Amino acid sequence: MEKKVLITGATGATGKNATANLLAQQIPVRALVHKQDERSDQLKNLGAEIVEGDLTDLDAMTQALQGITSAYFVYPIQVPGILDATAYFIQAAIEAKVGHIVNMSQRTSRRESPSHGAQNHWISERLFDYSGIPVTHLRPTLFAEWLQYFSAEIKHNNRLLTPFTEARYAMVAGEDTGRVISTVIAQPEGHLGQTYELYGPEELTQLEVSQILSEELGKTISYVPMDAGSFGEVLKANQFTPYFIQHAEGITKDFNEGFSNGMNDNIEKITGRKPLSIRDYIRQNINLFN
Repeated sequence: MEKKVLITGATGATGKNATANLLAQQIPVRALVHKQDERSDQLKNLGAEIVEGDLTDLDAMTQALQGITSAYFVYPIQVPGILDATAYFIQAAIEAKVGHIVNMSQRTSRRESPSHGAQNHWISERLFDYSGIPVTHLRPTLFAEWLQYFSAEIKHNNRLLTPFTEARYAMVAGEDTGRVISTVIAQPEGHLGQTYELYGPEELTQLEVSQILSEELGKTISYVPMDAGSFGEVLKANQFTPYFIQHAEGITKDFNEGFSNGMNDNIEKITGRKPLSIRDYIRQNINLFN
């Protein structure tokens, strides 16, 4: 049977890059999106088959997975529902006889996590493990794309305002994670049943990130620490869900206690390329911050 891949979250930071990489290798891709817009049009122009659907709709997942040999599953941390979505995805994948699933989890996923979202990602991993379908779990540290949440403060007030006061971690870009996804799907040998923690190329404090921003933007960006509760109030004011706010406050505790520390070269080992540095990411997305 010819390989055909379902990419969920296909217009997101990881999904769009995985889709483009697979299509460049002449591997057919069905891209699942919430709605068709200019982002899905870009994928369609690359050769992807575009389908609309919701991960919490069993019938939609059953239809989306028909004829699929490998699939990428990602569920947004901003909203609840990952466990229902995982169960529906597994059932539909079993019925469709999918041979391999790549699951996007996160570095903070574990049974004892203070974040309900991270706990649920850990449960989601276990459900995939119990399914009998070969699965590869990816656990990236905080995405470089998280800087976008703080871009307005950086752009207008010349400050980086985050709660990760004591944290030191290696942010990873969606571009690199997308390349891992496409590589593991295209060449699954040795990756089935594995869990990979994914890191960027350098551990940085928030002060060091603000210094890099200053150098790249040509103006002083000050790091202004804040506590988790104040961060939660900022998220609430910006209409994030209570579920995501609880997650953000939970991982803030993890990060400030050193849980995010560490490095590895998994991205380079898997893809053959070094990951983007945070400086590279800022340069590529300079208009977000300047």
